[in-house]
Amino acid sequence: MNEIVSGHWPGSRTAILDWLMKDTASQPFIDNLLVEFCTRLRQEGVPVARSLMVVRTNHPEWMGARMLWRVGLTEAEIRTVDYDVLVRESYLQSPLKAVLDGEPMIRRQLHALDPRTDDFPLLADLREIGLTDYVIWPLVFTRGERHALSFAADGPEGFLPADIAHLADLIPAITLLTEIRLRSRLARTFLETYVGPHASEQILAGATRRGSGTTVEAVIVICDLRGFTALSELWPRDDVIAMLNEYFDAMSDPIAQHGGEILKFMGDGLLAIFPLKSPDAPAEALRAVTEARVAMAALNVDRGQRGLDPLAYGTGVHVGDVMYGNIGSRRRLDFTVIGPAVNVASRLETLTKTVGHGVLLSGAFVALAGAHPDFEPLGALSLPGVAHPTDVYALKERSSV
Repeated sequence: MNEIVSGHWPGSRTAILDWLMKDTASQPFIDNLLVEFCTRLRQEGVPVARSLMVVRTNHPEWMGARMLWRVGLTEAEIRTVDYDVLVRESYLQSPLKAVLDGEPMIRRQLHALDPRTDDFPLLADLREIGLTDYVIWPLVFTRGERHALSFAADGPEGFLPADIAHLADLIPAITLLTEIRLRSRLARTFLETYVGPHASEQILAGATRRGSGTTVEAVIVICDLRGFTALSELWPRDDVIAMLNEYFDAMSDPIAQHGGEILKFMGDGLLAIFPLKSPDAPAEALRAVTEARVAMAALNVDRGQRGLDPLAYGTGVHVGDVMYGNIGSRRRLDFTVIGPAVNVASRLETLTKTVGHGVLLSGAFVALAGAHPDFEPLGALSLPGVAHPTDVYALKERSSV
């Protein structure tokens, strides 16, 4: 541990500010920036022994992230924060909630306060580990979003007035640097959420012009829910949304887990690809389709226990070259795949409605995937809009639930 003399400045009071504004451009990660910031503060004489940064990320699964630094750590401890935290007592009775709700700053001098007067349960926890002072500021971004940064001291007198003034002077710079890095992370998160990880990489790399893209050889998977139009007309809106979310969870999770990329949700259907740059793509696509079927069977058992009708769906699987890139108007683009191979997968999905099988595979996919005991040949069938008959196989149904 570095020896601290609180309020003693071995160098210029502007040294850390100069470092923040001039020497941090090459550090893209805010957690690493926080560690070095706290280390420099301590070397400068500020008795910071613990710091916690909490940022909201707008991730579909996580409300945000918390980055914790303590004396002795060379890396921050990072944890995601789920949305349930908003109703937990630990959050509702915290200084964090107070600053996120609008307080400009909260400070509690733990060494000078009677513990019986504590207004936040957190204070007792900090005292127990030997900390003597606590201060938290909001980090207010340019659009008004509030995040937070706290510091706790281990010096016998806590933070001196000069320490608090110094930290307060640095908060605007830390806010700016945090916003820059978080905006970049949020942009990536939003893109990954709405177009998928591979497409987001292409877009961030500059594929933003209409017509930009590349030809990709891939397995194409298209699935569609049966009877959705009738259900959406009969059911309340919230029930329809809940049903779709359950259905998409069952179908989507196996695709993501096996390296597929969902390019779009189309009402009650989805379009996904497994690029053949991975030699295991055909096998992974087959595993994803099989596991999705198992997940749907489990979902239907659960729905039956809730007195709801089972859901039926169809899936078409094909392989071929697709154009992967930007399509649309001059000002509104969609990053997707098009091409004859996509049309074949779509026609196979439509054919499931009439042949009595939920998953249909093209002969081209079966040839690539290799022999499998669950492939059942249905012969060469005509598909609307496809010039020549297509060899079609069904994926045999197996009892899995």
